[in-house]
Amino acid sequence: DVATCVHAKQLWTLYNKLPTSTRDSVLESNKLRAQALLLKRELMATSSQDEFAKWAKLRRQHDKVVAQYDEKADILLSSPVANSLKSFQSSFTQVTTVLRWLGTNGLRFVLQFWFARRPMFWFPRGWLPGYVEFLMAFPRAPRGSVSIQIWGIACATVVQMVGAAVAAGWILVREKKVTGKAKKMGMQADSSRAAREEKKEL
Repeated sequence: DVATCVHAKQLWTLYNKLPTSTRDSVLESNKLRAQALLLKRELMATSSQDEFAKWAKLRRQHDKVVAQYDEKADILLSSPVANSLKSFQSSFTQVTTVLRWLGTNGLRFVLQFWFARRPMFWFPRGWLPGYVEFLMAFPRAPRGSVSIQIWGIACATVVQMVGAAVAAGWILVREKKVTGKAKKMGMQADSSRAAREEKKEL
């Protein structure tokens, strides 16, 4: 499950921000990775044609940092500390996954079993057809009411729809920002080319 992996990584990151025994090893690895990614972004943002000197300098720096990262990563991966860290991270992920399941699905199952016969709310008598009343009360709630199972399904559906709408809106806003930045960079590049051409003509 993608969501479970994402939550496990977030909890692992949060755990390593605390004064734990694994904090130093993880911070060292993250620092090297962040430095390599930063140079890679700068390299990709620099044009190899318009700013060749800057691009070549960034390329050399990036290759040097990547080589250092690979060398240190090999040392860390071959050390006993790295093996114990991997083992601890695997155990941490398993424990957090179980606790997350117990806090969400497990709690939901307990509530649905405990309140299976208790109605969430009632419909007016004769307002719905008989088969709809049966479905709304499924499996053990009184006829003419809404069971906790059906109410839970309805709430989960609404939450999922709202979450999808928020995610779609966030992606749309982000794409607009990226498009605006790309257009701005393109206009700057066109103006710089035009200025160089004017200098050549002079």
